[in-house]
Amino acid sequence: MIQAVNDTIYALSSGALPAGVAVVRISGTLAFEAARVLAGELPAGRKAALRTIRSRNGLIVDQALVLAFPGPNSFTGEDCVEMHLHGSRAVVSAVYRELESIGLRLAEAGEFSRRAFENGKLDLVEVEGLADLIASETEMQRRLSVEQGFGGQSALYMGWAERLTRARALIEAELDFADEDDVPGSVSDRVWAEVADLYLEIEEHIASAKAGEIIRDGYKVVIAGPPNAGKSSLLNALAKRDVAIVTEIAGTTRDILHVDVDMDGYLVRFFDTAGLRESEDRVEQEGVRRARIAIEQADLVLQLEEIDSDSKQILEVTKEVLRVGTKADIRQPSAAYDLNISSETGYGLDTLRAVILENLRQTWSGSLVPNRQRHLQYLKEASIFIEEALNGRELDLRAESLRAAASSLGRITGRVDVEQLLDVIFSQFCIGK
Repeated sequence: MIQAVNDTIYALSSGALPAGVAVVRISGTLAFEAARVLAGELPAGRKAALRTIRSRNGLIVDQALVLAFPGPNSFTGEDCVEMHLHGSRAVVSAVYRELESIGLRLAEAGEFSRRAFENGKLDLVEVEGLADLIASETEMQRRLSVEQGFGGQSALYMGWAERLTRARALIEAELDFADEDDVPGSVSDRVWAEVADLYLEIEEHIASAKAGEIIRDGYKVVIAGPPNAGKSSLLNALAKRDVAIVTEIAGTTRDILHVDVDMDGYLVRFFDTAGLRESEDRVEQEGVRRARIAIEQADLVLQLEEIDSDSKQILEVTKEVLRVGTKADIRQPSAAYDLNISSETGYGLDTLRAVILENLRQTWSGSLVPNRQRHLQYLKEASIFIEEALNGRELDLRAESLRAAASSLGRITGRVDVEQLLDVIFSQFCIGK
């Protein structure tokens, strides 16, 4: 549980030690006073200056660049100080001891970002985008988190909420002045037409949620097929290293193996599964069961078969399936398959990668998409309330449905009633953020 917001906190806000530079961040009412005890006179706001960091006994701890950020114009909205120390564990530990002795405490996970939220510097969507930006590993994850973390997505949701509020105001004006000539019927007709347009916009946005999930969590490609079809060999070839054991013994792969590959900025997660066949071996049966679960959860299934083999399987799944003929280095490629490959020579692998990338580019064009279940939940709530308003008969109930829809959108950004979510959201951050 986050402690009192008036405490002054500190933490390492840079990478793991040892490192070239270690940034210790301090935030709170005692930030400047504590920094002066360690570094002497502080530089002007947002100006870096070299200072000698000393202990209470006057011993030199380190030399560091010191920056002061007077509130409210800081990340947290409070007085903040950053000390750019040499990245030694001993140096950072010594600075920690001095700060603790002054009466400061070590920040908890996400506490700096939580203070930024509570002081109106960030909303919840921006906070979550910042967390995703820090965790991003691929170019597309970075782009998606930038759209979310730097206000683009918040502006979209707040714009929708404002449109609903304006519509509600006009509808309530019609209720209040029903006997007057100030609110003609054409105004009401136009309002409901605009609400219907907004409903379609939100529905389209909800439909794009899968794209956000794929960019954030990865595009899941399951390699399936009978034993000895070359599944593990393909996984190793795509990973460009030995991930799976490859033998001529049927049933070598018993469990699901996976490898993450960055393909042109997209995260693609390849899963190698047990060979699909009937077996009396209980361990192999479990492997086949898990393989079928993975197939159902996949975004794309690569159904492998050795070219011209006797094993002809038809996977009865609702997922997109690409039939791949394998071992093209020793077998003649066949038109019976969508694609022919050789994991040994690399034949056809570039084409396979191109097909996967084409699928991904069609999934996400770079537009704003919901990429968290929390966002999707409130978007669906808002859509339901708007639908109720459009289909309702009693004008006061329709206006109330518009209010509820705007409230659901407000919960996404944290403008409305989200206290119970805060501990969960901010606990996902590292200590120094």
